[in-house]
Amino acid sequence: MTAEMIEHFIDHKDLDGKPVHIHFKERSTVDGIFVKGKDYDELKAKNFWRVLNSNMAGQWAKTKDVNLTRLFNGVSFTKLSENR
Repeated sequence: MTAEMIEHFIDHKDLDGKPVHIHFKERSTVDGIFVKGKDYDELKAKNFWRVLNSNMAGQWAKTKDVNLTRLFNGVSFTKLSENR
């Protein structure tokens, strides 16, 4: 997916802190939360996205430790969908 497509999904859904299903070309689906950190704009320009695995949300709420997140290349995304 392009950075614009991903950004449109993030911005037009009320997803602040809510997990989404991230589908990939060559790996299993990840339930994660897009994190808008200090480097968000720089990473977005390169189509990289900082994602927090949804099962780490409790720990993230306490520490805001960026090391809990993973970087993913948006090119490897095939689909984004809301976690219902």
